[in-house]
Amino acid sequence: METIDLKKELKRFYTAKTRPEIIDVPEGRFLAFDGRGEPGGEEYTAALNALYGVAYTLKFGLKKRGVADFTVMGLEGLWWWDDPTIVWLEDAPPRETWNWKSMIRMPDLVTEEMVEAAKAEVREKRGPAADRVRLEPLNEGLSAQILHVGPYSDEPRRQKILHAFIEELGYGLRGRHHEIYMGDPRRTAPERLKTILRHPVEKR
Repeated sequence: METIDLKKELKRFYTAKTRPEIIDVPEGRFLAFDGRGEPGGEEYTAALNALYGVAYTLKFGLKKRGVADFTVMGLEGLWWWDDPTIVWLEDAPPRETWNWKSMIRMPDLVTEEMVEAAKAEVREKRGPAADRVRLEPLNEGLSAQILHVGPYSDEPRRQKILHAFIEELGYGLRGRHHEIYMGDPRRTAPERLKTILRHPVEKR
């Protein structure tokens, strides 16, 4: 049986430094759940439960059939606002108006059919939120990133460093603000949380 560890295979794209850098990110396939509202709110929590429910159902189903065993990756998120001119987290409107896409990366062998079967199984156990999970690609390509260590509320400080770096190199922003969560906020002190802040860029 094949064993897939995306954390090792894609380590370069799931590590970052405390100083900004440019990285070329390959296309990936993700379980995704689009939502709106406060991070940690009711809809956001439902999204996480649905995503992890489908991810682990896929993992155990493939393992049971002797196809493969894969490591379930951590949570990632894209964030944006209705006003496209807003780029600074500190300038964001009220949190209940935030738009987000929560994601978990999947190995290439996972198909739409597998996801639909897993969703049906999760729906029976956890309710209809599983119906909003989709399998979709994300191809960010050339991006700038930096590692933020500390509470999520302090991210604007690191974001300013990242954006200054982007400007200095003559790049402009494209796409959406991307966060990769390296720790579990339920088990990690806020000052020790690690988050990769990433944004796709393009030459001006």
